[in-house]
Amino acid sequence: MQKIIFTEEYCRPENLHPFTYTRHIQDIRIGILTIREKWERYLKLTSANKWEENYLDDEQSVKIEKGIGKDDYLMVHANVLPTKAIISKIKKLNNGEFLTSGKEGGIAFKFSNKEVLGLHKIKINKSVEAKEEVKAIHYPWQITQMNDWAIREDFTLITAGRKSKPVSKTNKTIKPAQIFIEAGAKLEHCILNAEDGPIYIGKNALVMEGSLLRGPLAICEGAVVKMGTKIYGATTVGPFCTVAGEIKNTVLFAFSNKAHDGYLGDSVLGEWCNLGAGTSNSNVKNTAGEVKYWVDADQKEIGAGFKGGLLMGDYSKAAINTSFNTGTMVGICCNVFATGLTPKFMSNFCWGADGITKYKLDKALTDIDNWKKLKGLTISDREKQILTDIYKLF
Repeated sequence: MQKIIFTEEYCRPENLHPFTYTRHIQDIRIGILTIREKWERYLKLTSANKWEENYLDDEQSVKIEKGIGKDDYLMVHANVLPTKAIISKIKKLNNGEFLTSGKEGGIAFKFSNKEVLGLHKIKINKSVEAKEEVKAIHYPWQITQMNDWAIREDFTLITAGRKSKPVSKTNKTIKPAQIFIEAGAKLEHCILNAEDGPIYIGKNALVMEGSLLRGPLAICEGAVVKMGTKIYGATTVGPFCTVAGEIKNTVLFAFSNKAHDGYLGDSVLGEWCNLGAGTSNSNVKNTAGEVKYWVDADQKEIGAGFKGGLLMGDYSKAAINTSFNTGTMVGICCNVFATGLTPKFMSNFCWGADGITKYKLDKALTDIDNWKKLKGLTISDREKQILTDIYKLF
């Protein structure tokens, strides 16, 4: 087995909008790592994306066709999260065997050029059913619902056989054996409570004084936790994100900011999002009733349980003191400003919150570039092309 090939076929990536407008399912962060990173670490293999015949394909995407190569390949359903038990099953597969689950359907298929019949057509010799529990995501709110489990799994995977950097004596720790600090991370005069779950502090992360951290929690590489921040599990502060205020059971993918006071709970922010000072969200209805999200692909609301906050796509921003309603979904490249509670659904490239005015593409791309320059980066041609293709759809 030489390479993992991720496929979104039968995974319904449209149900994971807004996050899969700008990335494949396998590049969603849940826990400490993305789904892709989990599989690569478990199997110690590199990966590629299957050619899916849409705007996210690129020159590295793999077409499954005769003459694909002499190696063995493992095609993985992109929404499946690996576990030790599933990895053990996969390692026993022979070419032509398809690992399935009664509940989740397809998991992974091992093949070589011999099994390839034509373009994206592969002969299955045998189906093998996994009796073990299979974890998979189908809707975006499941990212927070499964984040507790995912942080624990990733913590074990990342830290196995390794030694943490010592915790400075200025910090107060509870259950320090469940705290892992990578090289270059800095934290002083903080409280870290890992009694209810592990705490992972990534490479070169900065946790400023007075911060109160409860596990399970991941502060990823280069992230900044500002003074006096209160973070409850199960939360992931992704690479190069900046956070402050009060945060609970939330995932920030990467390069996003919630840098001031305000509450963010049971929420997911994509990449390059920014919440203005004083912005907060509701995560529980006043009636304590079921929270529902609008799923555009199905043109209906779907229940997500009794807690559900803000789901915000890449490159979206909110003005100071924005109040997000329970179960709110914001598309990509939105500039949100409103009086009172925002609408529960805002489509891509929304300007304001009225659902009528559209963010002009040229301005959106310029504004993204301005934000990226604040962190020493610039918008790429690839990003521009993807956003242009999405803009044409709306």
